[in-house]
Amino acid sequence: MATDIKKQDEYSPEIADRKRPSLKLHEDKNGVLQIEIDGDFSRISNPATGKAVAVGLIGHIASIGSQSKRMDEVASNFAIGFLDAMAPKDAAEALLFTQMAAVHQATMMLARRLNHVENIPQQDAAERALNKLARSYAAQMDTLKRYRSKGQTVRVERVTVESGGQAIVGNVSKGGAHDEK
Repeated sequence: MATDIKKQDEYSPEIADRKRPSLKLHEDKNGVLQIEIDGDFSRISNPATGKAVAVGLIGHIASIGSQSKRMDEVASNFAIGFLDAMAPKDAAEALLFTQMAAVHQATMMLARRLNHVENIPQQDAAERALNKLARSYAAQMDTLKRYRSKGQTVRVERVTVESGGQAIVGNVSKGGAHDEK
């Protein structure tokens, strides 16, 4: 897999020039989660997202893959890699991308669970949860699409004005109440 990433870097010099963000997770002697960050976090912690949001998201991401006392550094690095690759433009996108990574990981866990069920009730429960998560991810993608295309432009290809009719070409704006004297 590392070889695949190396090949990818050869085709994309802007990626090769930066060290991808990563996390190392461990517990200290008091059982408190310690997070070490490495790499370029500039896509995640930038003026538009804010440092406080980025630090909070790193904490959330560190706990995404954990189950009980077991930490999953691979799952956390997947989520931070996804967030980095999506290059959030603001805090709202950073939050949405973190949720999308979490939903994706839960979806994959339930797909694995569904493949290993031992009875019908387990199958039904895993299938329902998997369906809900897959729909949530699709809704998140739709939300992202709508959020990123805030200013839509409508282009009219053909306008027909009948005899005696009037047409206005250009920007039309209606003034407020004080403009109507």
